[in-house]
Amino acid sequence: MISQHMKKLIQKSEVISSLFADGRNLKQQYGAENVYDFGLGNPNVKAPESINQTAIKILQEEDSLLIHGYINSSAGYADVRKKIADSINRRFDTHFDEQNIVMTVGAAGGLNVIFKVLLNEGDEVLTFAPYFSEYDAYAMNVGAVLKAVPPNTETFLPDLNTFEKYITEKTKVVLINTPNNPTGVVYDESIIAEIGCILEEKQKEYGTNIYLVSDEPYRELVYDGAEVPYVTHYYKNTVVAYSFSKSLSLPGDRIGYLVLPSEMDDYDDIRQGTEVATRVLGFVNAPALQQKVVAECCDELVDVAYYDANRELLYHALQKYGYECIKPQGAFYIFAKTFISDDMEFCKKAKEYRLLLTPATSFGCSGYVRIAYCVSRETIQNALPAFQKLAEYYGVEMKE
Repeated sequence: MISQHMKKLIQKSEVISSLFADGRNLKQQYGAENVYDFGLGNPNVKAPESINQTAIKILQEEDSLLIHGYINSSAGYADVRKKIADSINRRFDTHFDEQNIVMTVGAAGGLNVIFKVLLNEGDEVLTFAPYFSEYDAYAMNVGAVLKAVPPNTETFLPDLNTFEKYITEKTKVVLINTPNNPTGVVYDESIIAEIGCILEEKQKEYGTNIYLVSDEPYRELVYDGAEVPYVTHYYKNTVVAYSFSKSLSLPGDRIGYLVLPSEMDDYDDIRQGTEVATRVLGFVNAPALQQKVVAECCDELVDVAYYDANRELLYHALQKYGYECIKPQGAFYIFAKTFISDDMEFCKKAKEYRLLLTPATSFGCSGYVRIAYCVSRETIQNALPAFQKLAEYYGVEMKE
């Protein structure tokens, strides 16, 4: 019999699993071009060609025993970490070196590593709803508890008055995600600065260390001139978890890093702990070849204009059909209110129109759906009549 812990994880993952299964079945029945899959955040913009060329060059020129062997530090190659630190310093006016960077198996691997280092059983991780659905599991992996500040559904920006009341002596980590999955909102400088001020006061009040962990796989995917503040400028006990999955369209390569500022409390222990956690969690080290590749390509950017055009097309169409949603400033999702309170039932009905959407119950915010527009332009254009018919089924009138 499997563990009770795993039973809970299986139950939680059933929404995503069913999305895969339903997608396969519908595509077999109607043809892939006639099914409109907005369920998963899988980038459809190709990685920059420099990624492929750099990988080929490394494989041709470097010792294959080294490239395919264990790395002598679980933190990653020192030269890779130095190049990434230099890139961050150039772009964000920081002062990091290789000792502040730990290479990870994507941002997800990084979050699991830092949670393993920081959290004891029963400690609390505080985040803002709606939030990426796997956060619960990452906390559960180390026996911690995820608690979510209820959403401000007018803006989906953090309600900082409520946030302050949710912090307790058990709060060890505050986890933020900006640009946000699933809403696409971006936390501006005033929000980040205020979060830092609140945490400083709460650390003094409780006599504890509270670490701000910023999950940033969508940092480069922003629109309309939005800027994403670099969080380490505003609070010293900050850890940044970054991934190249979205910025360079490399989700399957599983490569990212943690930033650990030297001035953070217990830096030496945390730094050493991340190496140990990388080993004992079974990662051993981040993929060796991909470390070398992203070190050479870390300043490359994906074609944000493509996602922006998708955003404009889908957002304005949904508004016209009567859907309630805020215009996202970043990432590649639209977070739309469902026409009935049961978002699971709404997504079931959407499948009758061959629309695959993600119910937001899994993001801690029922009554909404996430629509991932990291799809082909043709998918959006062909899906628009289906979105309109779905709204008409619920008696929603189209706007002029």
